[in-house]
Amino acid sequence: MTIMAPAHADTVTDPRDPLGRLQRFFDPGTVLPLHPRDKSGVLAAIGEVDGVRTVAYCSDATVMGGAMGVDGCKHIVDAIDTAIDSKTPVVGIWHSGGARLAEGVEALHAVGLVFEAMVRASGLVPQISVVLGFAAGGAAYGPALTDIVIMAPEGRIFVTGPDVVRSVTGENVDMATLGGPVTHGKKSGVCHIVANDEADALHRGRRLVSMFAEQGEFDLVAAAHGDVDLKAMLPASAKRAYDVKPIVNELLDNVDGESTFEELQGGYARSIVTGLGRLGGRTVGVLANNPIRMGGCLNSESAEKAARFVRLCNSFGIPLVVITDVPGYLPGVSMEWEGVVRRGAKLLHAFAEARVPRVTLVTRKIYGGAYIAMNARSLGATAVYAWPESEVAVMGAKAAVGILHKRAIAAVPEEDREALIERLTVEHEQIAGGVERAVAIGVVDEIIDPAKTRSIIAAALAAAPSRPSHLKNIPL
Repeated sequence: MTIMAPAHADTVTDPRDPLGRLQRFFDPGTVLPLHPRDKSGVLAAIGEVDGVRTVAYCSDATVMGGAMGVDGCKHIVDAIDTAIDSKTPVVGIWHSGGARLAEGVEALHAVGLVFEAMVRASGLVPQISVVLGFAAGGAAYGPALTDIVIMAPEGRIFVTGPDVVRSVTGENVDMATLGGPVTHGKKSGVCHIVANDEADALHRGRRLVSMFAEQGEFDLVAAAHGDVDLKAMLPASAKRAYDVKPIVNELLDNVDGESTFEELQGGYARSIVTGLGRLGGRTVGVLANNPIRMGGCLNSESAEKAARFVRLCNSFGIPLVVITDVPGYLPGVSMEWEGVVRRGAKLLHAFAEARVPRVTLVTRKIYGGAYIAMNARSLGATAVYAWPESEVAVMGAKAAVGILHKRAIAAVPEEDREALIERLTVEHEQIAGGVERAVAIGVVDEIIDPAKTRSIIAAALAAAPSRPSHLKNIPL
């Protein structure tokens, strides 16, 4: 592909103009179009993002609403191939009504070639989508095939619009409810980041390019310098729920008083937190149970969300920090019917095949099947650490006693039962539930000082070999 002379947008007045959007995305003065400006509905360019060479393509919403025809699709495929050849991130800025109706099946075939190129690039180069307007029809699957989807408030992603939905199903729905950022940020999980406005969407895209392309190296001195007693952030009672996000923010680096954590899919499946940040200067992925939502239980949605995130990090060599405080999988008929077994198995598979360094930290408890699913030693964890007084068990000791000693408890007078349960609970913890037992059998490596959590995790990740994965990031 020919790289054109630097483009200037002195006469650009339409905010939808693709050249203006590309110039707002790239570093000033670095935009080099990859083809002459035309009526194809797409403009592709190469430029820099904080000095990182990056390829981007942008729908031209000023021409037929950005509809994708044969020529426009070819520009996107060529842009993706350029990114693969140069091993650079590729960013799609979307504002498209889908395939061009006038070009018929030829346009559909061309859109299919775009999808094939995206799958070919999967796991080789980071692919980020920034949806600023419509991404409808065939254009809806473009963002969905990429690694990260960012939506501006005006973004709309749907396969069929409200009129078609109304005529086929009788459902009366507007565009925002059908495919807006709130819908995809909270209900479907399609959207990873809901931006405040178009400028913020482009800024967040730039930030993620840096996270993926400039991952850095661990600075263990810097990691130790930021050590604080993270356990002090837990509530005094082990029975009280809490939000894990402040702990994540404090674990990761802070720059100018702001955490480097960029949460992904924050509004979806909220019992688990996923996101990217920096630890000792190095990009890491963080996966954490969030007890303030459903007690931190895993369910079908959160397991699938976590699995997708693990595969994302594994595809691009990003080490993982797994923070666990989980009572197990959420029980119930609805969970079984929603496929918690099938979808939960995705998380087991993702961790078992992962080749990046990954450290697990048990903060309060980890029970049952969730013990395995949250990066257990048996699935190949690099290291498993625990804070003092945490629990590693099949289930809580008191609940286990209620099952194991049901008859004995029922046989004593009611006024004596609580004392018996307490005694049996202490005995059971000594046998099966204490973290010391987990250390003794080797499923937990070490009970660590919470005030040194940052430096210990950073050192473990830095010392571990990172093996290439060669895995694609399928949109689970």
